[in-house]
Amino acid sequence: MEKVEKIWLDGKLVDWDDANVHVLTHCLHYGLGVFEGIRCYKCEDGRSAVLKLKGHVDRLFASAKVGFMKIPFTNDEICDAIIKTLRVNKLEEGYIRPIAFIGDGEMGLFVKEPNIRVSIACWPWGAYLGDDGLSNGIRGKISSFARHHVNVGMTKAKISGNYVNSILAKREVVMAGYDEAILLDAEGYVSEASGENIFIVKDGLLKTTPPTSILKGLTRDAIIEISKDNNITVVEQRFTRDELYMADECFFTGTAAEVTPVREVDDRQIGTGKPGPVTKKVQSIYFDAIKGKVEKYKSWLTYI
Repeated sequence: MEKVEKIWLDGKLVDWDDANVHVLTHCLHYGLGVFEGIRCYKCEDGRSAVLKLKGHVDRLFASAKVGFMKIPFTNDEICDAIIKTLRVNKLEEGYIRPIAFIGDGEMGLFVKEPNIRVSIACWPWGAYLGDDGLSNGIRGKISSFARHHVNVGMTKAKISGNYVNSILAKREVVMAGYDEAILLDAEGYVSEASGENIFIVKDGLLKTTPPTSILKGLTRDAIIEISKDNNITVVEQRFTRDELYMADECFFTGTAAEVTPVREVDDRQIGTGKPGPVTKKVQSIYFDAIKGKVEKYKSWLTYI
């Protein structure tokens, strides 16, 4: 990870190396924190813009509500702090990680008056699953680890501790030689990847998992919007792993992964083994949109 100069911590900009927490930070022990992953892009006009800033910050606060956490700042204050952090670090493009978490003060599962701390970091970061993956597709594998039941991990909240499930799944498949893990839900249907939502294409129909056991991604929403605007029929419907194997196309979406084609799942070639026409079309429009090239989608961008 490439360091930048400053990190925003509890309302102040501090030096990167000084943005520290105590070893008895509650979140470190028990996992109750909420976070977001956001990207900033340099647009075609030379300006930089944060993609879907308000949507991400709103989801941060929604996750905090699920976790019984009251963030000691307003949504607007966090949005402003993100812009401020990017500006002070002179970062034209990069990844942004806001996180709210229970700090030190009390230990034990129940903390009567939790000390909620908030940090915003940013750094340069390229393609999460690699530039080759964006162009040619990646190899996925169904993990032996299932996604949480909806009453186990609160799947719609981006809670830090939930991601142990994703870490185990990701490590399992990468150690077996694959690029990314795909998890099934508690009933055996395809849920999502370790950090991405999943889409498949069959006979021109674009299908994605409904927002039941998944984290409802903002990039997922963007691809649904792009598809509908370009006369691509898209449905939110459960599907099985064998339906995934028989798909003509498959791709992942996420802030980090952007739109990444999947060429193979469980050693089974998907379609032709190359990114298909629907994948390439929505990927191309998405990349134009995040660079400010599509007037219709400029509302997604907050210029800094």
